[in-house]
Formats: sequence, structure tokens, C-alpha cells
Amino acid sequence: MKKLLLGTSCVAMVSSISSGVFAQEEADTSADTMAIEEVVVTGSRRAARSAADTPAPVDVISGDDFANQGDGDMSNLLRTVVPSYNVNTQPISDAATLVRPANLRGLAPDQTLVLLNGKRRHRAAVIAFLGGGLSDGAQGPDISVIPAIALKRVEVLRDGAAAQYGSDAIAGVMNFVLRDDNEGGSIEAKYGSTYEGDGDQLQFAANVGLPVTDSGFVNFSAEWRQQDATDRSVQRDDAQGLIDAGNTDVREPYAQIWGQPEVRNDWKAFMNFGIETGDNSEVYAFGNYAEREVEGGFFYRNPNTRGGVNSNDGGETRLVGDLAPDDGVTCPGGYNFNEGEATTGTIPNPLVIGSAGEAAALAAINADPNCFIFNEMFPGGFTPQFGGKLNDIAGAMGFRGELDNGMTYDISVHAGRNQADFFISNTINPSLGPSTPTTFELGSYVQLEKNFNADVSYPLEVGFYSPLNVAAGFEWREEQFEARTGQPESFDIGILAQPFERENASGETISFNQGFGLGSNGFSGFSPQVAGQWDRSNIALYLDLEADVTEDLILGAALRWEDFSDFGSTTNFKVSALYKLGDSIRLRGSYSTGFRAPTVGQQQVINVSTVFEQTPSGLQLAQRGTIPPTNPVAISKGAQPLGPEKSNSFTLGLVADLGAASVTVDYFNIKLKDRITQSASISLTQAERDALVASGVSFAADLAAFRFFVNDFDTRTQGVDVVATIPLTITDSGNTNLSFAGNYTKTEVVDFNPVTLDGTRIRQLEENLPRWRGNATLTHATDSWRVLTRVNYFGKYWEAHLDSGDLPIEAGSEITFDAEIGFNVMENLELIVGANNLFNNYPDDNEWAGVAGAAYPVTSPMGFNGGFYYARARFTF
Repeated sequence: MKKLLLGTSCVAMVSSISSGVFAQEEADTSADTMAIEEVVVTGSRRAARSAADTPAPVDVISGDDFANQGDGDMSNLLRTVVPSYNVNTQPISDAATLVRPANLRGLAPDQTLVLLNGKRRHRAAVIAFLGGGLSDGAQGPDISVIPAIALKRVEVLRDGAAAQYGSDAIAGVMNFVLRDDNEGGSIEAKYGSTYEGDGDQLQFAANVGLPVTDSGFVNFSAEWRQQDATDRSVQRDDAQGLIDAGNTDVREPYAQIWGQPEVRNDWKAFMNFGIETGDNSEVYAFGNYAEREVEGGFFYRNPNTRGGVNSNDGGETRLVGDLAPDDGVTCPGGYNFNEGEATTGTIPNPLVIGSAGEAAALAAINADPNCFIFNEMFPGGFTPQFGGKLNDIAGAMGFRGELDNGMTYDISVHAGRNQADFFISNTINPSLGPSTPTTFELGSYVQLEKNFNADVSYPLEVGFYSPLNVAAGFEWREEQFEARTGQPESFDIGILAQPFERENASGETISFNQGFGLGSNGFSGFSPQVAGQWDRSNIALYLDLEADVTEDLILGAALRWEDFSDFGSTTNFKVSALYKLGDSIRLRGSYSTGFRAPTVGQQQVINVSTVFEQTPSGLQLAQRGTIPPTNPVAISKGAQPLGPEKSNSFTLGLVADLGAASVTVDYFNIKLKDRITQSASISLTQAERDALVASGVSFAADLAAFRFFVNDFDTRTQGVDVVATIPLTITDSGNTNLSFAGNYTKTEVVDFNPVTLDGTRIRQLEENLPRWRGNATLTHATDSWRVLTRVNYFGKYWEAHLDSGDLPIEAGSEITFDAEIGFNVMENLELIVGANNLFNNYPDDNEWAGVAGAAYPVTSPMGFNGGFYYARARFTF
């Protein structure tokens, strides 16, 4: 049975049916005599070709490169095989813990375009409000829903490509190509654990290919996975101080946990389908469904110092609530609500922590049902547990083929939806006092995207060495973001935060409240004022030209115009070239402009997070909000409606075939203007809090600071990628290969507004990722066994611990080793054992560990779990 074009790649509507079939058949007939180069189509709209003959650098990663690793998360697998790709653990990062932000070539997650079978992948609903500086506010796709067993290969285009693909393709393009086998399959089972004995992972996966008549296929992949949490903590200094003072209710051994989150019932299912409808046409479809539940920890709430709960002056006095303000009785250490001489809007006799009369006052508070302190519920403090249930579904279908005159066409529709339902437990809504629940459903974010594409291509004879490939197309896209309300108790304003007015003896009206926090502590639920649904649409037209002008020279050019319903139009272009200096040396380069449109979520979202902020009492937990840039309070601080980010980039590279070895060296330079990020934290005055409440942001009454999204700084990112593959002859039997991949990336902030971007954020942007990354992999395979060894290098980096410039970490470089060995115990059964971070290396110790309990730098690019061992069984049929 012939392979369909879809079987070689679903990317390119312009690759002819005959070209796709020929590429596959050529590989089949020569497999016994030589190694065949992978063909790629990402980054070009001509027929598929080898990666060495593309004007832009493209890495081709086979499905086996992902399968032959211990981890089960796609982001971690990519980090191993693509050195310019960085992702870290995100242990306590609000929603970023659920969908971890990842960075390609030092840029934000939503500055890399992700494709599935060549079609734009929808974004995750999650916005990374806490992204370690670089990813703050980013909203990229969730690639962790893709199981490794479903992949035929991944093509990583390391070049700007907005003129070819549209918004987001600034850092590059990642195209995940699904398997297309029409027969056979495999079943895998894997178990792994850290050397410390935690973080257990259990995974089952299966793939099967089936014929559809004699001219088509359907391929199914499924995976189930679960992952236990890890713990790499020390006891916090403040928690240890409470224990030493006799508080037996503080959680031990650690009040706060730093580690990878727990992942429960991680289900993934993918389908890929194609069938010929004539000699030169086919119908195709693919889609997925995925769901999982993720839960991790938040910051510990100290029972003496937590603002809005236990104390509003950093632990000097206790916060006492009066549940019956009109009963004429003033609670010890509470407000006086009686009108007249004593009414001042302040606490007449604050309850000083550790004072001689504290014990008697606490006894009186406990005895009076109308007086209350939260130490009654949580005498040792509390640590909220935050998580989310994520659901992802997408589908695409299309019809493509080739006309008798050589013109190819591809008409397709696809849609994707991602939903995150947030929850939090072991926490309170302080304003509700003793009636507060301790578990809350917080509401949901939903991202929905729809696409229609019509693309054509025609080989035009103009006298060049090859026909001029003329490609053109139209795209319509709609993007929708929705915030859904949580349970009322997660955002209600109870009596302990309600405003009161009283007259003093002079007849003046005194306005005050009792100072307790609003909403579920740690992550406030979405109220009706915050909830809503917003959308925008855009259309695009493009023209793409490419040809072999001579036998040795390939030239390409692309032009794209897009118009958005909310901020207008943008036009971008790209030119590229490859020149062959003989049979073994090629020079290549490109220059392009690009853009990234702000997401609807970034334009409209309202959120509150609990973070460490610098206060008069020192570094303390405080509420920080994110508000739209169109809010009047944000406008008063310089905010403006968001526009697109704009880029200018160029690459220059060398491809060399040195005997059987292949080496590529590519330099890149990306100048990015008007970058979208969250502003620096801006402290709120009481007047500004009142204005935010009046504008509908009800939880603003207890915000210490706020941020907003802004186009307000420029960067230059430049670096070098080196990739080499070297076949070796070590033994008389088997195949041996040595591969090397290295990356150097440096980002500089070249222009910024000091009002919205402070020195800490600048250094995070420039130094939080290592400038140097690389790995070298040696593989040897025979008919009965195989072995893999890999050495990984992570350069030094700088961390603002807890996002505070006052807690700097100068982390040094690290080296880790991976190893795996597999045995064919039966014809169709392979058993594999291996280890990631074989020698159990950890990053440098965190010198600020006692502040919040993190033993290691939490943004470590190598992670901080130490060694991980695993065993896997794979049965093929």
C-alpha cells in the first residue's frame, strides 16, 4: 500500500502528492544500503527536503529520541534534546505550576509558534502570572498534553517565521508530527522514582495503526500517567522559631514544601487519519483529548505575621475580629464600634503579641462567641494547597491534493479548546471569620480558538534551475478567552472586611473596616465582576516564493499581511538564501520581520496572587493584583491598550558534511520591540484601592500592589547554535553514533521604562536562563541490545529568589549524566533500565533557604530533584 502525503508530513499543503510518496519510497528502497536523511517541511512551502538543504536551521528529532528517556513530560523531554529550550520545575508559581512556561532561544513561551501536523496549536487557558521574570504574563500552548508515543518526529525551526506562519513565530517554530503507521503498534509500561525515594512516576502508553480500505490509515495513541510530588525543602526560619518557642502545631518536618507538584490521572489520546480520495487527493483529520489534575503547595502563612489574617503590622499586634459590631461590646484588641467619644477608626487597645496580658486577652476572645482570631482555627499557621483540573480538546480536518497542471491545494478547518478549573484547599476567606470554608472552587479560565486555512502552490517555470514555487494562502482565525465565576465563598466580602461608618463626639463620620483579607487566601476566586468572555478575530493573506535559482543557490521570500479586529493590521516579510560551496559546504541565512499579537487574556484578565513584597516590616506575603491596562488606575500609571510586539531578526549559518559527519553552526540575532510583559509591582495608595473597587475590582480593598500588561521595553537576543552528528565504528557489529548540540544565548534589555520595569526584572530577563547549554550523546545499537549515554551542561545563571532583588543567587554551572540500556529479551519485547542525572547532582545550595524553605534555587534549569531511575517494558506488534 502506498504511503499518503499525510504519512510524510501534515505540514505542507504545497508539497505535492508525488513528492511526498517519492520521498517515502526512496527511503524504503535504500534502507539496506545507507542512512537516509530525514525530510522536513517546516519553514518552507516547497516539497520536503533534507534538513541540510533548508535556508533556515531546522532540527529533526525522531519519536525514539523522546521515547528513550526516563521522564514522561514532553517539556522535560524537549529540554534534553533541544539545548536552546529551557523549562524548570515551577514549584510555587500560581497557575504556572499547572502549565509550566518554557523558553526557546531565551524568549517567552508565547513567542514560539507551536504546530501540530503543520496546523497552529491553540494556547493554554493558563496565564503565567508568576513566570520567574522572563515568562511573567505569558500565555503559550500546553505541549505537555502530547504523549511521546504519538510522535513520528518533531521539527524545530530556529528562525523567525511570522511572515510564513503569522503571530508568535518570533523565536522559532516547533512542529509536532504525529505517527501515520497503517499497521502494527506498541505498548509501553514505565515506572520511575528519584534517588530520594519520592516523585514516583507510573506510565502506560499504547499506539496502534490500522488500514482504512486499501488507501488510507488511522493511527491511535493513548497514555495514562501519574506523578507523585517531591520535597526538597528545609524548615523555614520563622517556623523553626515558633517550634523553638513551644508551638507544637507547626507542620513538621517542613511548614512549606518546595518540589515538583503532584499530577493525577494524566490522560492523553491522539488520533491521526488520512485516506486517498483519488489519484492525487486525500482527506485527512487529526485530533486529541487530554485531561489531568495538578496540585502543589503555596507559601506558609505564619500565625503571628500573616497580613489580613493574623496581624497587619508584621507581627507586633494580633488581628482580632468582632463578629457582632453592634452588640456594644468591644473585643480585646479589636475595634470600638460604639459612636461617641471613643470612636476614632482605630484599635484603642491593640493586643500586643507576647505581652504580659496576652494570655488573658486570648482566653477572653476564645470565651466570647462574637470575638475571633484565626489562631483558633490554625494555631500553627497554614499552607494552602493549590491546583487545577485541566482539559484539552482539539480537532482538524482538511482536503488537499494536486491538479493536473501541478497546482496543489489544501483547505482545512481546525479548532482547539483548553480549560483550567482552579481549586485551593487548607486555606480561608479571612473576611468570613469562623464560618469560612477551607476548600474552594475558584472558577475557570477557558481558551477557545478556531481556524480556517486555504492554501495553494504552483511550480512556475521562469528559467531558474528549478521551477519557482509560488505559494499563497488565506487564513481566518478567532480567539476567545473566558473567565468563569468560582463558588461565592471564594470571593465574598464577609463582615470582617465590610466598611463601617460611625460618628465621633464631634459629629464627624469615621469610615473604617476591621482589616481582614478578602477572598480565598492565596488565590482569590473569580467574582462576577471579574468573570466575562472576550474575543477577537483576524484575517491574513500571504505570498511565499522559493526556487533553486542555480544549481548552487536557493532563494526564498515571503510576505504576510494580517488584520486584527482589536488593534489593526501588520505586514511582515522574510528573505532567505542557501549557497552551496561545493558538495560538502553550504552557507545559509535569512532576514525577517515578525510580530506577536497580545492575547485576549492578556488584554482583559483580572487576577490576584499572594507573593512576597517589600513592606515597612520587611519582606512579607502580600496580595498583588493584575488588572487590565485599560483600567483607569493602570492608565494613571502609564498603561495603554496593548499592541503587537515587533521583531527584526537575522540568521547566518554554515552546514558542513565532513565525510560521514555533519556539522551545522548558526548565528541568530533577534531585536524585539514593544515586548509585552507585566509591569513592575506598583504600590497602591488607599485612594487607588478605592478607585479600583469602584471600577468593579472588588478584591482591591486589601491589595498591597498591582501590575498590568504593557508594551514597554525592547531587547536584543543573540546567540549561536551548534549541532553535529558523527557516525563511529567502534565494534564490528552494530551502529554507533555520537551527536552534539550546543547553544549560547544572550539577551540584553536595550530600552525600558523605569516606572514599569525595575532592575530586578531586567536582570531576570538577562540572566535567569543560562547563556550556555549543551549535550553530547553516544548511542550504540545491535540486534539484541542498545545503550545510550549522555552528558548535559547547564551554564551559570542568576536568580532573584522569591522574585526579590534583595535575595540574589549567583548559581554556578552544572553537569549531569544520563544512561540507558535496552535488551531484546524476545523478538518483540524490549526491557529498558536507565537513569537521568545518573550521579545525583544537585544545583548549588540556596543561601536564603531559611526565608521560605527552598533548599535549592527554584528556577534551576536542570531541576532540583536530583537523580531519577526508571525501568520500562516495550512490546511491539
